[in-house]
Order: sequence, then structure tokens, then C-alpha cells
Amino acid sequence: MRICRVSVDDDLFFGIIEGEAVVLLAGHPFGELAPEGRVLPLTDVRLVAPVMPTKIIAVARNYADHAKELGNEVPTSPMIFLKPSTSIVGPGDPIRLPWQSERVEHEAELAVIIGRVASDVPEERVPEVVFGYTCANDVSARDLQQTDGQWGRAKGFDTFCPLGPWIETQIDLEDAAVTGMVNGELRQDGVLGDMVRGVPELVSWISSVMTLIPGDVILTGTPAGVGPLVAGDTVSVSIDGIGTLTNPVVDRV
Repeated sequence: MRICRVSVDDDLFFGIIEGEAVVLLAGHPFGELAPEGRVLPLTDVRLVAPVMPTKIIAVARNYADHAKELGNEVPTSPMIFLKPSTSIVGPGDPIRLPWQSERVEHEAELAVIIGRVASDVPEERVPEVVFGYTCANDVSARDLQQTDGQWGRAKGFDTFCPLGPWIETQIDLEDAAVTGMVNGELRQDGVLGDMVRGVPELVSWISSVMTLIPGDVILTGTPAGVGPLVAGDTVSVSIDGIGTLTNPVVDRV
């Protein structure tokens, strides 16, 4: 099933995508789905970020090739950091380059969307708490990441977490390709099965640290090939079975 979040006449709705139409829902989708009554052509709505979570938990160095390209070792246990919900933007929204940084980079990632309250979830029960998956771009001010000593500023600027274009409730977590492109040029080309730690292990481990709430987002790491973004670029993240998330890059004014 494909779940989206759309703007209709300045109101926000969750919806189910069926072909070229969207069935609007009354309320959120984390439970029994209740159609609102309207079915609209996709061309008549604007897709926005598919969730607005209480928190975004990102996993660092979860692809060995990415850890290597930045001169880092793969951590012995999951390495996590938080991004604020205010960093989220949706498909087509601009990524705004902050004046504080001279090197902002893209990171194409799979995002896991939590569907139920989850605490201390064993790996075998993780499918019960995962609602679905979407594309994400963990935009990073690489120079600030290196100089600050912690990543809150480098990863937390407004617009630094594009999500979308929608949530797929079922995808292939082994063979699906994840790619990052800038201006049509392929920069990142990985496979979800190359993650050091897969979705079950990550969700279980993170839920042992903090309670996860429906709509919370886990970013699962990025493959090698990260690179700089400059104003005027267009950056796209694609994942097999989900789709493509595309955002323009502009200077912050």
C-alpha cells in the first residue's frame, strides 16, 4: 500500500494512492484506515512530507563503504544521532544552504516509519511496529560536522531532512537499490542489503534506548558517494519499490 500526505486547499490530509488518484483519509493512518469521502486526482493535490514525527533518529556509518570514504571505522554497535522535526521538508521543497557552512553534502537513505508505540522490541517482532518506508536525504554540513565535535548543528539545519514522496508499506529490504543523483549524474549507488545492520536490528536496538512513537522516523545510513551541493543543483534520492524524492538546492536568504 502507498500512503501519502497531501495539501488540499491549504488543509493537510493523509491519503491512499490508488493508480493516479488519492483517497483522502480522516485522521492519521496509524491504525484503522478511515476514508474521508473524497477521491482526488493526484494532479490536483500537492505532495508534502509523508510524516511529521516526534523525532528523527539517524544511524551513522551503517554502510562500510561510506565509513571508509570518510576515513572512519564501522562502529561496534549502532551509532545514532537526532535530527529535529523542523529539518523536514517534502518532495519539491528547496534545500536551503546555510551561510554558516561552506560544504553541504547529500546522503541518500532509506527511512523507516514507525507505526506503533515501540519499546524494547525484540528483532523478531520488529515487523509489527514498522508502518512502512520512504526515501530520505540526510543533508549534512560536512565542514561543521568535522569542526563541532558533535553533529547537532551540522545535521539539524532547517530543510536538512527531505522525506518522500510517499510511504510504501512493503519493500524488498535486501535487493532494493538506493541511489543519489545530482543534476542527473549518478553519485551514490548502493543496495539495502549492504547495510551493516538491517532494519530489524536497528529498530530493536533503538527501541531499547528510547520509546518510539507512531510516525517517528529512523534513517538507516547512506552508501558511498556523498558529495557537495551548491545553489542551482537538483538532488534526487531513489529507492526501488518506493520511488524518487527530488529537491532543488538554493541559497538561504
